[in-house]
Amino acid sequence: MIRCARPGEAGAVRGVVLSAYERYVAVIGTEPGPMLDDYAVRIAAGQVWVLEDAGAIAGILVLENGPDCFLLDNIAIRPDRQGRGLGRLLLDFSEAEAVRCGWGAITLYTHVLMVENIAIYAARGYVERERRTEKGFDRVYMEKPLIGSSADLSATNTKTH
Repeated sequence: MIRCARPGEAGAVRGVVLSAYERYVAVIGTEPGPMLDDYAVRIAAGQVWVLEDAGAIAGILVLENGPDCFLLDNIAIRPDRQGRGLGRLLLDFSEAEAVRCGWGAITLYTHVLMVENIAIYAARGYVERERRTEKGFDRVYMEKPLIGSSADLSATNTKTH
């Protein structure tokens, strides 16, 4: 079940994120951005979704319905629940949520050194749009058109209504 995170779940959400991103500290040489986020604030803003599996929070999403794009800001699955298709469920949900909110595309970013994530997103139809340094992190921004498989990516940055 995927649902909005509740105010009292900020600690559990943070726990999922810390466990999921822990292995990247050695890869990028510092804590990745999601490990530094304030999940109580994100939950209060209605941006956090949780995936429950076997009665526990197994994964989380942070989605931003912004003025310029629909951003998948964070996706994390507890390491002991990875490899079961839960990440795929969360990606499907985030793409459906973008469409529900009226967007023709979804944007995400990942650290340039998280190459396996870049490959996963590319295999799902995300296209690299740009690389930039933000908040001290080298990021790869990717976008996926959600309306029509050959949609013009430059035209999908705006809401469809």
